[in-house]
Amino acid sequence: MLQVKQWCNDLIGLLFPNLCNACGVALYHSERLICTKCLYDLPFTDYHQYADNRVAKQLWGRSPIHAAMAMLYFRKGTKVQNLIHNLKYNGRTDVGILLGNMLGERLKTAMLYQDIDLIIPVPLHRKKYKARGYNQSTFIAQGIAVQMGVEVSEDHLIRNTSTESQTKKSRYNRYENMKDVFQVNFPENIMGKHILLVDDVMTTGATLEACANALFAAGATKVSIAALAFADN
Repeated sequence: MLQVKQWCNDLIGLLFPNLCNACGVALYHSERLICTKCLYDLPFTDYHQYADNRVAKQLWGRSPIHAAMAMLYFRKGTKVQNLIHNLKYNGRTDVGILLGNMLGERLKTAMLYQDIDLIIPVPLHRKKYKARGYNQSTFIAQGIAVQMGVEVSEDHLIRNTSTESQTKKSRYNRYENMKDVFQVNFPENIMGKHILLVDDVMTTGATLEACANALFAAGATKVSIAALAFADN
């Protein structure tokens, strides 16, 4: 009976191969979502180990962020871009949870992230949320939450303005584009808390800065940042 079941699984795997979300090759039975080679080759930053890493420095003098890091380097045409593309546009929310778990494992070992009270994913505007059907950062946050044992909330930080694409804007124009975009609901639940903001890719940090400033205005004592990847451009 077990042999028949294995044959059926092999046939399903032949007809509908389970592919690596980073490189597209067929996965072995023991692999899940990302093949072993791609996991080994991922460009980890180790920024969680250093308070003065490049992500944190990007925000110095702009917002009183307690700690900031990103797990991976992001460059176009790489496996990291493939992973994030599958997460954002191909409905592979399970990739977000897996990578979030990996991110959470790192945050658990970092002293600056030991007293997190609440995890908040960077919100999408309702129009984009409706078009995509989900917020990719929520699934990253859920993966982190499993490791850290901290609640995730999508209710406290709201994006009340739909902004233009940030891709081709200068750093200053990105900041101007994001001012007054975010609103905090139930500020009494934010007051005095250490909030962990979670995003998929950080570039200039304008979006995260705007989110953090809204949380500080609502009474958060500390705001820290964790992103899957950092695009240094």
